[in-house]
Amino acid sequence: MRVMIDTNVFMSALMFPSSTPSGAMQLVMERHELVLCDYIVNELRNKIGLKRPDLVPALNELLDTMPYENVSGTGDPTPAIKDPKDAPILDAAIAGNVGVVISGDKHFKSLSLTKPRVNSPADFLKKNR
Repeated sequence: MRVMIDTNVFMSALMFPSSTPSGAMQLVMERHELVLCDYIVNELRNKIGLKRPDLVPALNELLDTMPYENVSGTGDPTPAIKDPKDAPILDAAIAGNVGVVISGDKHFKSLSLTKPRVNSPADFLKKNR
C-alpha cells in the first residue's frame, strides 16, 4: 500500500525513536511504499532545523538513504482542507494515489475520505500489524 507520512509524525519518529510514530514509520518502511512530497520534505528540513538542529544530519542521511517516492500535486486540492498549509500535502496524496496518510493533524482527521484514509500512528499500527 502507498502511505504518506505527515510532517508531524515524521518529526516525532525522528525525535523519539521508541515512540508510536516511530513504530508506524518503521512498519511503513518494512511493508509498504513510502510516499512524500516536496512540501513535507521542505517542512521537515525547516522545522527540524529550528527545533532540533542537532538532528539535521540524521534527517539528511535518512532522506538520502531511505526509499520513497516523491510526488507532486495538481495545485488544486479537492476536497478542500481547513488549514491551507495542509492543502499541498492532501493534494499530493490524492494525485499520488496514496491509500493512507498517517497524521495526527486535526485538519486531516476531520476529513471524511475513503481514499486516502487518514490514520493516526496508533490506528495505523493497529490496522496493519
